[in-house]
Amino acid sequence: MEKQMLNRHSDTQTVVAIYTRCSTKGKGQDTANQADQLRSYCQRMGYSIFREYTDYESGGTSNRTEFMQMFADARKRQFDLVLFWSLDRFSREGTRTTINLLQQLEDCGVQFRSYTEQYLDSSGVFKDVIVSLLATLARQEKIRCSERVKAGLAKSRRCGRIGGRPRIPQEKITSIAEMRTQGMSLRQIAKEIGVHHGTVAQYINI
Repeated sequence: MEKQMLNRHSDTQTVVAIYTRCSTKGKGQDTANQADQLRSYCQRMGYSIFREYTDYESGGTSNRTEFMQMFADARKRQFDLVLFWSLDRFSREGTRTTINLLQQLEDCGVQFRSYTEQYLDSSGVFKDVIVSLLATLARQEKIRCSERVKAGLAKSRRCGRIGGRPRIPQEKITSIAEMRTQGMSLRQIAKEIGVHHGTVAQYINI
C-alpha cells in the first residue's frame, strides 16, 4: 500500500502522521485494518494526512525504518499530531523509554493520540493528568528495576558470590560523566573506555 503524503490545506487544519505496525508481514498479521480505521477517523475529524508510516518490525526497539523517519519529520514540524492504533503499536520498549519517545514528540511541538485508548491524548483536556500518570508509572518501573537488582545482589551474597559488575577506576568514572555530558551514548562511552555498556549504565543517573 502506497504511503499517503498530502499538503497542508490551511494554516488551521490539523495535519496528521498515521503510524501503524505489526511484528511480521504475512502470517495472518496486517496493518490494513489499523490504517483503514485511522484514515476514517481523520476524515471524520477533518484532519489532513501528511503521511502514513508503516513498520513490519518488533516494537521492542526504536530502530525501525519508518518509525525513525517519522521522528525525523516530526523534528521538521511536518505535521501536528501522531495518530496510532494503540500504545503497544507505537512502542513496546517499556514505560520509561516509551515516555521518553512521547516526550520527544512533545518537545518537537507534535501531539500524540491513541485511537483505541481515548485517555492517551496529549491534545485533550486531561493532557497534564495523563503525562503525570505516565511519568509516575515510569518512576515506579525504575524503582521495581532497582529492587530486582538489589534482590539479585543479595541472593548472590547469600550464595557466597560477589554480585554485580566489577567496579572501575575513579578516573574512568569521571570520564564516563564527562563523555555523557558531551552527548555520547552508553555504547559509545563503553567502547571508548573499554568496558561493557551495562557497566557504564551503573555510573550514569538515567
